[in-house]
Amino acid sequence: MSSPSSKPVADSRAVINEIVLPNDTNSLGNMMGGRLLHLMDKCAAISAQRHANRVCVTASVDNVEFQAPIRGGEVVVIQSQVNRAFRTSMEVELNVWAENPKEQTRTKSNRAFYTFVALDDDSNPIEIPAVDPQTEEEEERYAAAAKRREVRLVLAGRLGLEDAANLRDDMRAAIQASPSRA
Repeated sequence: MSSPSSKPVADSRAVINEIVLPNDTNSLGNMMGGRLLHLMDKCAAISAQRHANRVCVTASVDNVEFQAPIRGGEVVVIQSQVNRAFRTSMEVELNVWAENPKEQTRTKSNRAFYTFVALDDDSNPIEIPAVDPQTEEEEERYAAAAKRREVRLVLAGRLGLEDAANLRDDMRAAIQASPSRA
């Protein structure tokens, strides 16, 4: 069975909920970063595999923003989705909240972007369906994903800055908007 040429973002959404137990915390009573990254990787893998209908592996993790601690006894809520698919890779966005069941509050805790690659039966990269953004927010995330990809490729030395069209346009706009230093 062949893959569709594109899939909506909603098809890739995943949510993981887990209570933070004492063995998940550091000496301050906050969830350990490594434990959280492990859960985030699992949630992102679910989104990637839902999109690609294939086994997918983590290629990179970047822009992990630890904004607020998640305390022992709270429920960590991780939501992921594929923002954009390229030829064989895709960007998965993760957002994390800490829910305090006693106080009935929800606090944004983390945000990250993971890159996954879909593999065929011989563990070689395989082409995947495109992402079809359905909402204005999904379209904004789709466009931003292309810029982040160029940054990753430039930093990895796999793309020259002169070939990073999305970044070039943003740089030109920023330079033109800035006041002269003369």
